[in-house]
Amino acid sequence: MSAPRQLVVEADGGSRGNPGPAGYGAVVLDPADSATLAEAAEYIGVATNNVAEYKGLIAGLKAVRELFPDTPVQVRVRMDSKLVVEQMSGRWKIKHPDMKPLAEEAARVLPASSVTYEWIPRAENKHADRLANEAMDAGKRGGQWEPASSTADLETTRASVLSEPPPPAGPPGDAAAGAARVRAAMAAARPAPQAAPAATGQVGWGAPDLGAPATFILLRHGETALTPEKRFSGSGGSDPELSATGRHQAACAAEAFAARGTVQEIVSSPLRRCRETAQAVADRLGLEVHVEEGLRETDFGVWEGLTFAEVRERHGADLTAWLASPDAAPAGGESFAEVAERVTVTRDRLIARYKGRTVLLVTHVTPIKTLVRLALGAPPEALFRMELSAASVSTVAYYADGNPSLRLLNDTSHLR
Repeated sequence: MSAPRQLVVEADGGSRGNPGPAGYGAVVLDPADSATLAEAAEYIGVATNNVAEYKGLIAGLKAVRELFPDTPVQVRVRMDSKLVVEQMSGRWKIKHPDMKPLAEEAARVLPASSVTYEWIPRAENKHADRLANEAMDAGKRGGQWEPASSTADLETTRASVLSEPPPPAGPPGDAAAGAARVRAAMAAARPAPQAAPAATGQVGWGAPDLGAPATFILLRHGETALTPEKRFSGSGGSDPELSATGRHQAACAAEAFAARGTVQEIVSSPLRRCRETAQAVADRLGLEVHVEEGLRETDFGVWEGLTFAEVRERHGADLTAWLASPDAAPAGGESFAEVAERVTVTRDRLIARYKGRTVLLVTHVTPIKTLVRLALGAPPEALFRMELSAASVSTVAYYADGNPSLRLLNDTSHLR
């Protein structure tokens, strides 16, 4: 028997509004010389990004089947959708009712043994991305995509990964200059460990549907005058307002959330810097801000307003104890264990209140890190191993079976 024909499928989908006017694009490539063997694109009306991405995958696989109906093939699918790649690989469960039939359809196009999936950065998926945008542009004009008018393969560079799959690689060392950005990217690309459902033990697209999760978008407040000086600023000292930089950051966040169109509720810490940040978003989205006491920052007691160096000089023994144990607290302040207890209670209350909804929580460094740590099942010392910039965005989803999934950490792309 002859060896199977090696092929690459690149696919993408997009939605201008999520949900909004949507389209997909897919291309079949010969990995030997990067030649384009087939293109597909279509405007699909109003849909979400994920639906459009799945539609692109299905179109790409069907294009392979039409090109080589009687030839054994081995297809490497490359997409910048982590969700589609992980679900089709069987590593993530499918919980949204719109996704399951699409995943099942994609799985039926070609034998499972002949298809592998690989996540790639968006910058490496330009061909399919441009096809998807051409389809959406055509839909905006009231028509459909035509191959003759496509320019999707122009200005598209083919990396050597088309010929050889990338080798497995461990996480880069924290000594790298961009370590914080690397950690954020890794967090966004990797799901938290999840227990298999007790009834079936299934994972992947065959797993039971758990419905839409409660999704918490965690926005750290914008800068205050204390932020660039790296001073302890909790809930026990002054209650600073946003600086001019902080107000600009809040405005940038508001525009980003308006463009995405996914935030349904806004909940804020009672502290001024968070309420101001939340109000900027609320004004842009036309929503109300609900204040939640449990989202306030740690009370740093006598350390409030001091830099780390000043605390080391004045309260060295207390600082050493604080760094060594989550049960240690600054004089007159809270321990991280106490903060974790109130954040946990607050989290559970909000999950019950906002089941199946997407909620923006505007809060502080410690509550956000605590929610992330708890989602990952990480030890308390993990708090010291995360970077959270002012006005950064992190996301955790909470499913009906009690399993959380960390989706994003310390994203500041909206500020650039």
